[in-house]
Amino acid sequence: MDLHPCGCGEGRFPRASTILALPDGELARRYAGSCERCGTAREFLFRLPAEPESAEAGFRYGAAEPSALIDAGEWLWVAEGHARGVPAGAERLPEADRRRCRTRLTAAVAAVDEALKFVPAGGGRVPFTAVWSPLGRSVYQREPGRFRASRLTAVRSAYDTALRRLG
Repeated sequence: MDLHPCGCGEGRFPRASTILALPDGELARRYAGSCERCGTAREFLFRLPAEPESAEAGFRYGAAEPSALIDAGEWLWVAEGHARGVPAGAERLPEADRRRCRTRLTAAVAAVDEALKFVPAGGGRVPFTAVWSPLGRSVYQREPGRFRASRLTAVRSAYDTALRRLG
């Protein structure tokens, strides 16, 4: 939701959530609230998976298929934002700070996993058609090589290695 700011430019807003049934009978979570800056009503609707995800799978953002809401470029932007919040030498920080770093790196790994879902089976890269938002396109156009499957896998591995160093 924060990736899609209000018309005034404000990204965050206080929101309440409810579960509701869609016209097709599927369930969705609705987030609604007003922009703190301009008061514009904001609403987001997220279809819930038909089957709950197993807790044993660990933290992840979505189901097995690529996101229909957040494109591959936005997922990389999210991953980088989380990873940037982890300072070099984080393993020497006090436990409370290491815990925050673990949370950030776990989210970064999960975001890269989401970007990887856009690589077609047997393909070597995320296709440009999997990047449809202005933010995602700017990430893609700045450095298209970052969308190669091998590079995404290497970045994921680096985040995961840093996460394991935190214990």
